[in-house]
Amino acid sequence: MSDETLEAVKPPLPEQRQEVPGRTDEMDPRPDHGEESYRGSGRLAGKKAIITGGDSGIGRAVAIAYAREGADVLIAYLSEDEDAQETARWIEQAGQEAVLVPGDISAAAHCRAIVDKAVEAFGRVDILVNNAAHQMTYENLEDIPDEEWDKTFAINIHAMFYLAKAALPHMREGSAIINTTSVNADTPKPTLLPYATTKGAVQNFTGGLAQLLGQKKIRVNCVAPGPVWTPLIPSTMPPDQVKEFGKSTPLGRPAQPRELAPAYVMLATDEASYISGATIAVTGGKPIL
Repeated sequence: MSDETLEAVKPPLPEQRQEVPGRTDEMDPRPDHGEESYRGSGRLAGKKAIITGGDSGIGRAVAIAYAREGADVLIAYLSEDEDAQETARWIEQAGQEAVLVPGDISAAAHCRAIVDKAVEAFGRVDILVNNAAHQMTYENLEDIPDEEWDKTFAINIHAMFYLAKAALPHMREGSAIINTTSVNADTPKPTLLPYATTKGAVQNFTGGLAQLLGQKKIRVNCVAPGPVWTPLIPSTMPPDQVKEFGKSTPLGRPAQPRELAPAYVMLATDEASYISGATIAVTGGKPIL
């Protein structure tokens, strides 16, 4: 692994601002999703995966890794068509099938449509990665609109319930559900109150669902990232916070998205057959309880 792209995200970062939900090509520096570095070894050969938020950031890195490990991948995303198409190109370059499904996962009907598309294309679902998330920064409680609170819960936690429920009839023994929580589930950042609250709910949902689906031999785990350099950051944080993003971690920088992918690969493999109900921390050295 080259250190060049890791040093590139060491603060101070260029101050920058994007409109929500943000675009990869407008980021400075451009995130590294493992396009040139990830090497697969067939660990997911023949598997069929759904990844929400797979157009960019962590989702793109996971999609590239899954494809290079031998999985076909459906990418669910909101409206970032150019980012999603680029992710699809990487999947196809790995020799795997890519399916793109745009739309708002806060709607239960759309979540069911995502699963229907996957079953139509692949015949089943082996891996469900609930990764898409929404966040916004607020300095004061009274500044948070009721609608923003509802939207954050609808995207970050309600959609996980809808997708898991829809996917379950199409999953076999040995299938895996992997949810993206956050270091904020353990140490919530006050200016991300709606987001951090949902991430605590994701961790609880993961633990409960793992117990509920254990008898079906379906594993459920979550990954808790620390700060990661994705379009979510310049589109939802003030430029002065973007400049110092990740500086407070023991490693002194945010992660590149490629540094998250190995955790998602490991949890999806058959080798992780006894790992369920776990939270895998990828936090740059910041411990979580």
